[in-house]
This record gives sequence, structure tokens and C-alpha cells, in this order.
Amino acid sequence: DFLDLGSRQAVDLALHRLAKKGTLRRLARGLYDYPCVDADLGPLSPTTDAVVKALKGRDNILLQPAGGYAANLLGLSDQVPMKIVFLTDGPARRVQLGKQVIMLKHTTPRVMATAGRISGLVIQALRHIGQRHVDDSTVVRLRKRLSVDDRKQLLQDIRYVPTWIAAILRRVADPDGK
Repeated sequence: DFLDLGSRQAVDLALHRLAKKGTLRRLARGLYDYPCVDADLGPLSPTTDAVVKALKGRDNILLQPAGGYAANLLGLSDQVPMKIVFLTDGPARRVQLGKQVIMLKHTTPRVMATAGRISGLVIQALRHIGQRHVDDSTVVRLRKRLSVDDRKQLLQDIRYVPTWIAAILRRVADPDGK
């Protein structure tokens, strides 16, 4: 982002010096942030969303929350996973943030077709929960969580999912809730 201000070497050296001084914190290769410090807790880790946004911008990739993290974001699970998984159209890799790990898993274009949309989040959460564990309460929670426009989006993206998920998406999107 700073290459318009100087050469690659000059920018790298400036970022290195700022990180060494403590003004910036190096999270991973090419990722830095301003460390927020809490009076009681000390330095706080950056949010997952902030790191993901930085990765998307730096690498020009699509990212889609998956697994337990997707279910947690939708309120379908109370557990916050220690290993957060994102599907990507870029290379697979692992980003370590203190004790938290963000896993980027390369996947197919078909799976990434819904990336960045609420339907992608719902689809990945349902994949995580599994066909046997999706019940009426799951459908009700999704209906309450999603707006009318979000439910319409589910129907538009139904062509990207297996049959069992398509049936659930139709139930969630149904205006009568059947």
C-alpha cells in the first residue's frame, strides 16, 4: 500500500523500524497493525475481521468463513473455535495471531461463487452442522436472523449447493415458514 511513497526497500525498512520501535505490530509477512493497549489486559490482538480484510486487500483474494466460525457468526453455535477456517480462491496457508489460528483453505470456484454473501455464510454453516443435525429450531433461528432480501438471495444461490442444503434453504426462504 505504501509503494507510491518510496521504493520497496525503503518501505520495508520503514515498516521494520516502526515494528521494532513498537509503533506498529507485525502480524505476518506484509501485515501490520497499530497495537491497541488495554489498561488491564495489555496489548490486544487484532480482530479476525481486521486481519481477514487486510489479507483480502493485500492478496486480492476472496475469503468465505467456514466451519464452526460460520455457524458461530450466524448464532447457530455458541462455541468460538480456536482455529478459524476461511475458504479461499488463493493459496492455502495458516496465519497465527497469538493463540488464535486462521486457516485459509483453497477450494473450488463453485464453492467460492457465494463468497462474501450471506448465502455463502449460511451454506458453510449448514455444511458444518451436517444434514442429520439441522432441525426445525435451526431453520427458525436462520429465518429470524436473515432479512427478506437475504432469504431471496438464498434462493438465487441455491444452484451452488447439494440437494440436502437446497431443501433447507427453501424452508428458510419460504415466506410461510414451512
